[in-house]
Amino acid sequence: MKLSDQVAVITGAGSGIGRALAMSLARRGCHLALADIRRDGAAETARLLQQTGVRTSVHELDVADREAVHALPDAVLAEHGRAGLLINNAGVALGGTFEQVSESDFDWLMAINFHGVVRMTRAFLPLLRQNDEARLVNVSSLYGLVAPAGQTAYAASKFAVRGFSNALRHELEGSSVGVTVVHPGGVATSIAANARAPAGANATEIALRRERANKMLRMPPERAGEIIARGIERNKARVIVGADASFVSWMERLMPVSYWSLLKKAYPT
Repeated sequence: MKLSDQVAVITGAGSGIGRALAMSLARRGCHLALADIRRDGAAETARLLQQTGVRTSVHELDVADREAVHALPDAVLAEHGRAGLLINNAGVALGGTFEQVSESDFDWLMAINFHGVVRMTRAFLPLLRQNDEARLVNVSSLYGLVAPAGQTAYAASKFAVRGFSNALRHELEGSSVGVTVVHPGGVATSIAANARAPAGANATEIALRRERANKMLRMPPERAGEIIARGIERNKARVIVGADASFVSWMERLMPVSYWSLLKKAYPT
């Protein structure tokens, strides 16, 4: 896919992988609509891109807000006149076993990580179809490949993104719109530090879990952004980000049921 002079919409563009990917796309001459629940974060990303010469716009957006998502295509059209690339990157984390996590917290995570992807896709697919070449990029996770104990909510949302993306790719086969699903491994973002904990959880236990999680987040976001950008350029259906995600994807293929017997020491609950 030619990214020069393309227009990309990125959710979660105010930090982490979203910001890094915006910078990778900008270096390739791609114009950007930067959306984030924190407007100041998206604005800072836009500021960092000033020297690239690409056109940027900043949009405050909660992907769980139906009306806000519905209004975003018109806002992007007003700023850019078109959109040929949608990257659904916004996401949150929620620790705890299924019995520890409340129904409301489970629904909160699914509303952002999965239903937000579906809403954004429904809102922007008509715009994507207007292009001779367009692509939808949905960010799943390492936990969309395997499902560790203590990650029922998060894994459920990321497996849902994977299944939705794969089925939609088959439905859009032969059209101008391609679909890419991305599975990042341990990328050094703030997602673990910002993860929501179950109500009433022990503070010491929460701190220990976050410390363990942060130790697994090693890849610089800038490296992840480049890997994803190259995957988009090559029209890849699936992009695995990181040696850890690559290893786990092969393990899951070889041991689809019993992989947990080997992985559980690395992912303590």
